[in-house]
Amino acid sequence: MSSDENSHSQGDPSHKTSSNPLVLHGQHFGQTVFALCNYPSLLTAGILRLEELQDSPIEDYPADVQREHKVFIELIDSYPDLIDCLTKGKEEDVIHLGKGTSGARGDDTKTLKSAVLDWIVPRGQAVILPLSHNIKSDRGFNHEATGALLCPTGLDWSNPETKQNLKSGELAVQGDQWPIFLYAESHYNVEDPWKGLLKSDILIFGFKHVFTSLSSVDKEPKATRSGNAYLHSMKSVWFALSSSSVFSCTDTVTDSENFYHSILDLLDDPDETEEVTDLLMWWTRCVFPNSSSSQHCISKDSALSKIRARHAALQELVAVSN
Repeated sequence: MSSDENSHSQGDPSHKTSSNPLVLHGQHFGQTVFALCNYPSLLTAGILRLEELQDSPIEDYPADVQREHKVFIELIDSYPDLIDCLTKGKEEDVIHLGKGTSGARGDDTKTLKSAVLDWIVPRGQAVILPLSHNIKSDRGFNHEATGALLCPTGLDWSNPETKQNLKSGELAVQGDQWPIFLYAESHYNVEDPWKGLLKSDILIFGFKHVFTSLSSVDKEPKATRSGNAYLHSMKSVWFALSSSSVFSCTDTVTDSENFYHSILDLLDDPDETEEVTDLLMWWTRCVFPNSSSSQHCISKDSALSKIRARHAALQELVAVSN
């Protein structure tokens, strides 16, 4: 389902100004549901599979096909007229979806490339060996600060041999070898790998930067988007820290597609439901503290408190009578 859609010019704001609703929908879908869509392939395979599923359930298909079909269903559910448009020969609509997704990604990576430099060291400290805001070749494992954040869990960045092997590429990093920056305070607990996962400050900053406003990194956001938005910020921050100059879903060096899918697979794993639920609650409380229901106590003597009290009293009477 991957595609190289970063050919869109990062300076082209057309996805923001276009009046075509599918451009805007592609932007929203790529940022909040699935970031690596190859829309022509996804839609063609999905439509054909709908016919096949009349004879066999989706559970009979391989895991990667089930994942792809889930994204397909989310896409057509989010835009009900899409299938009808395609069956009427409006193939250009698929181009508009891809334009929105790649345009949003281009803008996000462009602005984060500079912003991330303010987050990689504690506030008030300067980065030793300053990093360029516009050139990325000195990032990744080529720099002490970004290399320490991108170092895979289980490896010791302070080990000179490990550091050199990562820098030279002799030690290849697979996508499912997650970077330490995904963990709170860059601390990985080998005995409890869930502890701190996807709870780092740099991910929070990236989310606020992409989905709210540039000034909201230090404040509570006033806007929200649902779904996998925090995974989009994860991918964008990872790319901003890397030395890659162009985002490519099929990049075998960074293995970006495997990286993204491995996180999604974990979050979709039924065996991890409790941990994932806790993680999502943590994100809601952290990013939108005033929207958390746990923060809202019913005012004493309010109409709502009287209604709740009356309901409780009626339930108690029913329980006694029974």
